[in-house]
Amino acid sequence: MAFNVNAFKGELSGGGARPSLFEVSITGQGVPDTRFHARASSIPQSTLGTIIVPYFGRQIKMHGNRTFEDWSVTILNDEDFAIRNALETWSHQINTHSGNLNNLGGAKSAYEGTAEVLQYGKDSASPIQTYKFVGIYPIAISPIDLTWEAEAIEEYQVTFAYDWWEHGEAGVN
Repeated sequence: MAFNVNAFKGELSGGGARPSLFEVSITGQGVPDTRFHARASSIPQSTLGTIIVPYFGRQIKMHGNRTFEDWSVTILNDEDFAIRNALETWSHQINTHSGNLNNLGGAKSAYEGTAEVLQYGKDSASPIQTYKFVGIYPIAISPIDLTWEAEAIEEYQVTFAYDWWEHGEAGVN
């Protein structure tokens, strides 16, 4: 096929999805509304493992188990530290700093939450794609860098472990 810019543009439905049209909501252990504070995130990754089976000098590849990498969100910090305090409390309740204890009863269901990434189109008030994270909990809350040289709003990254994600499209779980 010869180069044809109009054909290329015609293949990009809606002109292509934009990475800046998204919101993140996190629900878990008293975390306040994060929709306006989540500055950066990602659509989740998953990897289907491979099992190598030797057979008569050949390597036959069979599917293995699916794994889900940790998921990170960059949060803008307000002066009340409401979201950071809630995330630190959530993490502390899972495993206390000094006592090495779980203050939520020990059952995984007691400390896990959910999250959603909603992707919007340029001309849509409704999400064009959604991803739901099941069984999330914070595993790392990054430091907030302080400096006299910055003129910016504080931000920090939170990394979550989770069990799996569900795609917003029917039948894709």
